Amino acid sequence: MSAPAIEGGLPREARAAAIEARLRAALDPTVLVLVDDSHKHRGHAGAADGRSHFSVRVVSAAFAGLRPIARHRLVYEALGTLMATDIHALAIEAHAPGEAGV
Repeated sequence: MSAPAIEGGLPREARAAAIEARLRAALDPTVLVLVDDSHKHRGHAGAADGRSHFSVRVVSAAFAGLRPIARHRLVYEALGTLMATDIHALAIEAHAPGEAGV
């Protein structure tokens, strides 16, 4: 038996745009790459409620001087209720401009 759908979620096709809009508004990134990985998780018990899996790479001056956990918290804060209603899993790569690999 699958889990019930989460109340208040966006249509699947609107999720990426909503995520990008919130991250751009909150973090003013110089790089933002969002990938919907949901197709890799079909049948996964945690995705049965209809939420999606995403990976995001964000480069923002807002991350300067912050440890990785603080950077992730900023991303989660920017996404707000989407984390509960539309996102099941989010892989985050967060960098400040000028860091190695950016």
